[in-house]
Amino acid sequence: MELKLTWSVREFDELTNEELYQLLRLRSEVFVVEQQCNFMDMDNKDQKCRHLLGWKDGDLLAYSRIVPPGVSYEFPSIGRIVVSGKGRGLGLGVELLNVSIAQVDKFFGKSVIRIGAQLYLKRFYGLFGFVQSGEVYLEDDIEHIEMTREIQSKSLENGYVTN
Repeated sequence: MELKLTWSVREFDELTNEELYQLLRLRSEVFVVEQQCNFMDMDNKDQKCRHLLGWKDGDLLAYSRIVPPGVSYEFPSIGRIVVSGKGRGLGLGVELLNVSIAQVDKFFGKSVIRIGAQLYLKRFYGLFGFVQSGEVYLEDDIEHIEMTREIQSKSLENGYVTN
């Protein structure tokens, strides 16, 4: 897969002030302003996570945090998965998920991955092998579900699970 973004991954204490500002700004733009959701984004998990940043021409267009086992779930997780409004419709979500899963594999080995997903994205995450593993729940007035990706014996082609 040809990458459209330049990716960097940082431990929390490796983030520059500018990187930290940009990732918090992107999360606020989408999760607070766009989704009209008043919630405490800074949840004291960032310090324990790696941060995956996708850049193009100096703009942060995609981001996720790679969460170690035991922080959100007993398994590694991918959280705060977000693509900037400027980057939507360009396939950056697919690239972000592929790179995020590769980072989980790199840091924690091939493992089960669990995420908390907004319900409307269930089908999208399903393309990567995630299946619903919990009941629908409300988080900040948005329907969410837990989704789990078992250790993959199938390969990924163009970001999607194939036989």
